[in-house]
Amino acid sequence: MDARESTERQQVGGWDGEKSTHVSSPSRIWQRVRIALWGGAGLVVALAVGFGAFAEHISLLTQPTEMRTADGIIVLTGGQSRLSAALDLLKAGKGKRLLISGVNPHAGRRALREVTGSDKQLFTCCVDIDHVALDTVGNAEQSAKWVAAHDYGRVILVTNNYHMPRSLLEMHRLLPQASVEPYPVVNSKLDDGSWLTKPDALRVLATEYVKYLAALARSVLPTNVPAEQPAIVSAAIE
Repeated sequence: MDARESTERQQVGGWDGEKSTHVSSPSRIWQRVRIALWGGAGLVVALAVGFGAFAEHISLLTQPTEMRTADGIIVLTGGQSRLSAALDLLKAGKGKRLLISGVNPHAGRRALREVTGSDKQLFTCCVDIDHVALDTVGNAEQSAKWVAAHDYGRVILVTNNYHMPRSLLEMHRLLPQASVEPYPVVNSKLDDGSWLTKPDALRVLATEYVKYLAALARSVLPTNVPAEQPAIVSAAIE
């Protein structure tokens, strides 16, 4: 009798255990949902805080009043202000040569010189043009080849302030042995926090922040530095 009662109790106990587990399943599911929600909220807060810090950093970037002389100068296309700033540095003797990276294949040397109003002799002797790069990653790849070809140890990088953090990340990824000095070009002053009230500025900063995060993730991956020669149109007499 005792054995049968024990067996019945085990059977009932097992059934009760299964029932208890079955009853508590929704509770565990809801617990997981809450964890996921809290995790998602935490991620959103982290991204928002990161964006604020990113935008604040960009807004405080200023164009240097003085730059140390480097071996070369690299400017990433995207606006005439960048080209003008880079050519001014070249005229001032801040670098031996200038690489203009990411030039439209249909834009020749003469057109670039006329657009920038540059001295023909300076443009002919010391300016190289990259028609291959289509984006910032391509800019870094072609720049790395150019730097290696000339055996430069220190270069000045010219681009807009909002584009500088991502550009530096890509350059450092492919130029670990070279010193890259930033020369941010500022078209609109945002150091008063006005980017918060300017939809266009906010959109540009948000887009650049997303691209910066992607570049940051890419920077932790193994890197193969391009070994082939750059596809550069070297300076030549027109």
